[in-house]
Amino acid sequence: MKAVLLLVAVLGTLVTCHAQLFTFTRDDVIRYTAKNPFGRFEDGRPKVPDDLLEKVRELSSEEVWSVLSQAGYLSQYEGNWQILHPGNKLVGRAVTAQYMPARPDVSDVINAQAASRGLPESLPERVIDRLQPGDVVVVDLFGKITDGTFGGDNLHTAIYKATRTGFVIDGSIRDLGGVIQLDAAGYFRGSTPTTYRNVMLTGINVPLRIGAATVMPGDVVFGDREGVYFIPPHLVEEVIKQAETTHIHDEWTKAKLLTGKYKSSDVYPTPSDPVLKKEYEEYLEKRLRKLRTPCL
Repeated sequence: MKAVLLLVAVLGTLVTCHAQLFTFTRDDVIRYTAKNPFGRFEDGRPKVPDDLLEKVRELSSEEVWSVLSQAGYLSQYEGNWQILHPGNKLVGRAVTAQYMPARPDVSDVINAQAASRGLPESLPERVIDRLQPGDVVVVDLFGKITDGTFGGDNLHTAIYKATRTGFVIDGSIRDLGGVIQLDAAGYFRGSTPTTYRNVMLTGINVPLRIGAATVMPGDVVFGDREGVYFIPPHLVEEVIKQAETTHIHDEWTKAKLLTGKYKSSDVYPTPSDPVLKKEYEEYLEKRLRKLRTPCL
C-alpha cells in the first residue's frame, strides 16, 4: 500500500511540474545518462558534438553493432521499417515522445496541464515546437497505423526545417506524397489518410521502447538502409574509433584481393603470411596516424 501511495505521489508531482505524465526533469535526464562525457542541452539531454555526428554519418550498421554488442548493449537496434528515402542516412540526437492509448481521466489531466502552460492543443506540436538543429524526433506510437499518425506534410516540413535531419515514428504518417518531397531521412511503420485518435501524449524526453530497442533522450540516432540504431553517447567515440580501423582493414584487404594474387583466406579476416601481416600493420598505423592527426 505504501508503494502504491508513493507512486501516486510521484506521478502527481510530475503532472504538476510538467505538462505531460512521466516527463523527466533535467536532473532525471542527467541521472539516467550519467555516463555522458559531453555537454548538455538546457533540458539535460546529452549533446554529442556536431563533429562526432559527422563521423557517425560514415558508419554502417555492422560497425555500430560490433561495438555495442561487445559492450553489452544488445537492445539498441530496430529494423523492419518503411523508409522515406533509403539513400539518406539519419544521424542526430534523440528527442523522445511517448504515446499511449487514450484513457479519458488521465488524458483530461494531461490536456488541462498543457493548456495551463500555453502548449498547443495538437499533440505532435507539443513535441515539434521544442525541436532544434541536429535533433531527431523519436516517437513511440506503439505501432499504430490507422488513427496513429504523427503529422502530415505540413508538420513534417516543420520538423525538417527545425532539425534538418528526419524522424523515427513507431506509428504512421499521413500525406506521404507531400512528406516524400522533403529531403528528410524518415523511418515509419506505415502511411494512412487518417490523423490521430484515441491516443494521448504521456511523455517527452523519457525512456522509450521502439520495437526491440530501448531509447534514451540524447542517444545518437543512426539510420541506414537496414534500420535504426540508438547509440548511447558514452559509446559514440569508441564506435567511431573501431570503425576507422575497420575501414582501413577493408580498404587494404579489397586492394589485395583485386590484384588477383591472393586467395581470400590469404588476407581475410587477417593475413596468414607474416610478411603480409607486417605490411598490413604498417599500412594500418600509417593510415590511422594520418586520420587522427589534426590538420593545421
